[in-house]
Amino acid sequence: MAVMSAVAKSLALAVGQLSDRAILKVLAKSLTITIVVLSVFAFALAESLPGLLSFYLDVQGDTYVVLSWIISLAAVWFLFRIVALAVMQFFADEVVLAVEQCHYPEYAATARKLPFHQDLSNSLRGAGRALLFNALALPIALILFFTAIGPAVVFLLVNAVLLGRELTDMGWFRHRARPDAATPVGSLDRLLLGGAIAGLMAVPFANLLAPIIGAAAGTHLVQMSRNNLP
Repeated sequence: MAVMSAVAKSLALAVGQLSDRAILKVLAKSLTITIVVLSVFAFALAESLPGLLSFYLDVQGDTYVVLSWIISLAAVWFLFRIVALAVMQFFADEVVLAVEQCHYPEYAATARKLPFHQDLSNSLRGAGRALLFNALALPIALILFFTAIGPAVVFLLVNAVLLGRELTDMGWFRHRARPDAATPVGSLDRLLLGGAIAGLMAVPFANLLAPIIGAAAGTHLVQMSRNNLP
């Protein structure tokens, strides 16, 4: 019950701060970059696939173009959470600072701004983990395809673990005394937070807000855990 209340409280506080100017600024930047990156990727993939498909399929007229766009949009859906979270890493300093200045001013001054190369490294590692584990989960999801709900459960569990780690790390990396210092957030807290954000990312329109809600909620969980708050 205490774990649930901590995660629920962190999410409620994160949603309540969405109107904060600093949070809105990060939201606008991260959404713009994410949409541009995925749009360019989708267009490039859709333009290049017809020629490739023509080697393997014998269909009529514009079918190649239609198939190419279907595959491209499916790829964008699959990659959205990975790209959105990687982009969010670059602005995590601003989210952490906005949350801590509002709710934990005693810690705001001690949060370190990570150098660009470390933000880049964290983003690439996070994106790499997400791609790897989602790719490993894909065969299991395909096996469970005819159960209807099986693939959704598989990807929800995988991404709950991945997101729980990434979102709490955003807040913790800026406070840890040593590079190997373990996060104060418990594994169940991380899993529940990751599951909640993974669920939001599956909901149209809500998925646009999910990364920044998750980053803010992860910061709250870090500080609640440090203070032993319920």
